[in-house]
This record gives sequence, C-alpha cells and structure tokens, in this order.
Amino acid sequence: MARRTFSIGGVHPHDSKISRACAIEVLPTPPVVYLSVAQHIGAPAVPVVKPGDKVKVGQVIAEPGGFVSAFIHSSVSGTVKSVGPRKDLAGNSQTHIEIAVEGDEWLEGIDTSDTLITDIPEDNKAILDKIRLGGIVGLGGATFPTHVKLSPPPGMKCERLIINGCECEPYLTSDFRTLLEKGEQVVIGAAILKQVLGGVPCTIAIEENKPEAIAHIREVIASLEKVSPKFAGIEVLSLKKRYPQGGEKQLIDAVMHRQVASGALPISVGAVVQNVATALAVYDAVQKGKPIIDNSVTVTGECFPHQANLLVRVGTPLRYILDYLGGIPEEAAKVISGGPMMGRAVANLDAATLKGTGALLLLTEAQTRRRPETNCIRCGKCADACPMGLEPFLLQKLSRLGDVEALEENAAQDCIECGCCLYSCPAGIPLLDIIRLGKGAALSAIRARNVKK
Repeated sequence: MARRTFSIGGVHPHDSKISRACAIEVLPTPPVVYLSVAQHIGAPAVPVVKPGDKVKVGQVIAEPGGFVSAFIHSSVSGTVKSVGPRKDLAGNSQTHIEIAVEGDEWLEGIDTSDTLITDIPEDNKAILDKIRLGGIVGLGGATFPTHVKLSPPPGMKCERLIINGCECEPYLTSDFRTLLEKGEQVVIGAAILKQVLGGVPCTIAIEENKPEAIAHIREVIASLEKVSPKFAGIEVLSLKKRYPQGGEKQLIDAVMHRQVASGALPISVGAVVQNVATALAVYDAVQKGKPIIDNSVTVTGECFPHQANLLVRVGTPLRYILDYLGGIPEEAAKVISGGPMMGRAVANLDAATLKGTGALLLLTEAQTRRRPETNCIRCGKCADACPMGLEPFLLQKLSRLGDVEALEENAAQDCIECGCCLYSCPAGIPLLDIIRLGKGAALSAIRARNVKK
C-alpha cells in the first residue's frame, strides 16, 4: 500500500541523517547564559528581574507581553548580571537577561526525578494553566504559544490532534532521538493534549525513514493503553518520505485529506498540530512542574567530526556548544541554525540558543556555493515543487518589481519559506530570498489594512 503524503508539490533531498545514531547527551552547563525575551511568536516577554537578583532553575524571569506571548524561565541558578540589548544569531539587537551560573539549584516543586508519571490530571483548566505558566511554545520551528493553540476561537472545534514526528529536514535528528529515548513521555504528553482538546483522536505522524521510531512508539502506545483508557485513540501513521512533509498544512493534508484555505488557521479544518518536542515539554510541565529550560539540539555536518544530539540549557552561547565538541573545523564555511532548507545562517556565534533552537549545521564552502544566476527558462519546476500551489517564478518577478498588490493577489503571504523552489530551479535564481522579501511586503500591507479597520 502506498504511503500517505500531501497532495501538492514537494521535493526529495537526501536525508543526510548522519547523527541519527547519536543518543542525546547532556551538555555541561555553561558559565553564563543569555536569555532573550523574544523566544516565541508574538509580543516579547517583559523582564521581571534586575541585575543583582539571585535566581533558581525554573524561576520566572520574564512575563508575557501580550495575549500571544509566553513566560521565560531561568535555565540556570545564579546571579542576574545584566538586562539589556545583545546581538542575536542574525546580528540584530534584542533584550537579553544575562545570568552568571552558580551551582544548580532548582525552584521548589519541580520534579527532577526520572519517575514516569502516567496518571493524567482531570482538570483541563489546571492543565492549560500549567502549560501557560511553563512557557510552552511550539518547538517545531514556529514557537507559537501552546496554550493559545489549545484554545480554539468561538465556533471552531478540534476534530483531530496531530503530533508531528516527521522531522523531514535533512540532517536533523533530535526529534527522532526524542521518540526513541523519551517515547513514553511524548505519548503521555500527546494524551494530555488530546484530553484538553476534548478527547479527540490523535495521530502521531512519522516519516517512513524512521522505522525504529515508528515501531517503538507503537509499542509504547500498546503498553500505555493497558494502564489507562486515556491512552486509547492514539495511533501512529507512517508517512512517505517527502519534503516538507512536516509542514503544518502539508501534514494536515496527508493525515486528514483536508486543505487549509489561504489565510486560514489549521483549526478551520478541525486540526491542531503539535511537534514531538512540544508534546514532551507538555509532559514535563504538567506531570513534573518543569518549564522549558532546555531542549535537544542536533549538531552535525559532513565537515564536522563530532556528530551529536545534545540536551542544551536555553540561553547557551552557540560558540560554547561548538567548542565543547572540538571547535569549528577549518573547512566549515557557514553555520546554520536549523536545517539546510529552512534554517538561517548564523552571523554571530556569541548569540545564545532559544527555546526553538533545534540544530546547528556546519557546511563547507562547496556546499554553500550557489550556482551563477541565469535567466528563467520558464520550465515550471518551481511551481511543480511548491507545496502551497504557488507560482514562484511569478512571485519573484513581482517582488523585484515591488508590486505589493499583485504579490498579495497571487498569495505571496502563503509562502511557507520551505525552499523547494530554490532547490528545484535549474537557473540558479535565488527564488526563496526574493520571494521572502515580497512576502514581508504583502504581510505588512495586510496588517496595515487590518489596523485601519
């Protein structure tokens, strides 16, 4: 039987999962961390500590700055040294809270034991509060506050929860290792999310190139179903290996055969999608009282001799991570935060990790060199590859012309920046870069119009 997948576009880059055999290793705590107040979509958090304050692991150091915002917690214990601007990985200035590490004292009430807790609380409001207070955000890349996503707008109802275990980006393996090493916690987290959403069916979607994870999670579900009926209604679905299978709208298409309309939210078709790492974070917050203070990061690349999946405290300087693994090799020309398709080049290695940091990828000059740009030959390969059904060849032209109205009419705002167009273009046109600028202009126009209303 053919594996299920999304219905439009997509490409097939090589897996390059060269760190898949590397178990998650705890990175030693750095001597100092820098915690950004902008670690989520929405308004930056507002600092509630000042220089000289003593903090513990898990203590709130910044509160939400709006409805779509999230708490920030100290990932270490020590003394706040400064609260002020610092360069992020793109070189942009952002408020950070600098903490000098002193010991490893955790806030009272956080369970740091390895004891698995399968008994899920009955009070959904209390669960939502724990998720909100734990600063839980989507860890698949978007970092949307999870408690907001779990509260559908009036008139909309979730019909299926989808846990995204696809990890379709080349090189990335931290979610794969999480499924293998923390499978029980992920499934319990999924059951908690399922309960909050009204007991809807739950699908854990995993690409077919991870057979060990598929088999393990099925075994975990079967085992937990014997413990409590709350674990019934959770299935594992093996999906075809195809990029960007883990894209939210593509995943909904593959699992539910429903298409999310332009500008609409996934809940409009009855879907709520959460990442594997998010499900684990929900387990930690609800069952253990642990906020997001660390996350798993893949460090990889053919030119890098020490492949790794590391459990990293949020706010750890990138240079500290790379130095721990032996430093940057001479042949590495670029460091990417994320994968090769959707990741961003790191302009500042002194920048610190965020909640959503999932990988550091080192590439050689040959791997990053772009082909010389030539004229578009109207082959249509970019349009065939676009998983959103857009026409990249047209959007890049409109973007270069600065025709914002036409960009909006042709749905530039729907671009998910997956890079399929750039990957498939034989003319070497930097389609993604050009369209990203046009998308930004179209979104700005839409926001301005909504403000006037």
